[in-house]
Parts: sequence; C-alpha cells; structure tokens
Amino acid sequence: MGIFARRPVLPEPSQALPGRSESMPVPDAHAVSGHPMKPPYPDGLEVLDVGMGCFWGAERRYWQASGVWVTAVGYQGGHTPNPTYEEVCSGRTGHTEVVRVVFDPGAIALAEVLRLFWEGHDPTQGMRQGNDVGTQYRSALYTHGPAPAEAARTSAEAYQKRLEAAGYGTITTEIREAPPFYFAEPYHQQYLHKNPGGYCGLGGTGVSCPTGLA
Repeated sequence: MGIFARRPVLPEPSQALPGRSESMPVPDAHAVSGHPMKPPYPDGLEVLDVGMGCFWGAERRYWQASGVWVTAVGYQGGHTPNPTYEEVCSGRTGHTEVVRVVFDPGAIALAEVLRLFWEGHDPTQGMRQGNDVGTQYRSALYTHGPAPAEAARTSAEAYQKRLEAAGYGTITTEIREAPPFYFAEPYHQQYLHKNPGGYCGLGGTGVSCPTGLA
C-alpha cells in the first residue's frame, strides 16, 4: 500500500474479526537466548510490550541488548482473540505488531529499554512506519503496572521536546496498561536470526532520547 492511500482506521469491536479460542503454538525456547518464551518468567524480571512497526527488526534490537532475558513477537491492542498474521494485516483486528521484552532491571534499567524504543523508530507517524502502512504498524507502549506506566509517559514528554526541537511533529504512541498479548506464529519468532538477510524496516528519527528520563 502506498503511503498516500486512504488513512488506516482502527475497527470498532463490532467490526473486528471473530478470531478463535485456540492459542498459537509457541516454541519451547528462544532461538537466540535459549530461554523459555512463555510465562511464568523468573522472579525479579519485568515486562514491557513495544510496537515499533514491523516486529522482525524490533525484536532483534531487543534480543541484542544486554540485560534482556527473552523476547517474543505478537499481536496486541485490538479486539480479535488469537489472530493470525494475515488477519492482523487485513486491518480488521485492531492489533498492532509488538515485541514482548522481558528484562532484568538489575542489568538494564527501564529507562534504557525505553530509550531503545524511542530511538528505534519514528513515533510521530501514526498508522505507519516509513513505507509500511496500516493499523498493525502503529507505535505503542503497553506497560505492566503503575510505575512503568508513569515512566513511559514521562519518557514520552521528554522525547517530545527533543523531537519538536528537531522539527518533528507530535508523538502518536499509544501508551496504556498492557491488553492481552497473543503470540505470533512460530516462523515470526526471531525471524532475522533464522533469516539474516530478511526485511528489516526499523528506522529511527536520528534524534537522541535523554537518559535518566524514567
């Protein structure tokens, strides 16, 4: 779809695809770290779900970060339970492509996890990232608990000032308590590890995010 096509619109619940009760099969272990991808996760770890456009490149950005215990890609923020990739791409689920980031806060601070998010994509583009257009490419931060939620909002305010100074518009990132997370198909998990030459649409603004913002 060209970037000048009709603006994508999120469906109402009554317009969304029905989905299914059966959940997606999930690999036993992460293809890079070897850690389990499904909860429960070890005590002391924290979770942040991030939408940065195409989830292939976004997941690689996080599994390469020291202190991140495991990552997984999935669908979140919409209405359709247990959707397929094709359904999400139809625009009729309301979901966006996300990366679940499970990290050790003693090894990587939440502020750094958020910095990787803000600098890794353009959060001002609405329902797209570059030439990837659709509701499934919208920017999102889905938090787990009040403290991360406040940190996410604070980081957005701080980064907005940097973006405005650089000539960018308003951040459109959806920030809210994490809705249900649905794992994507196994072939999407750690896709760029399995396909090193695969497509990566990840690209930021080049504007640095202030540290210590959380």
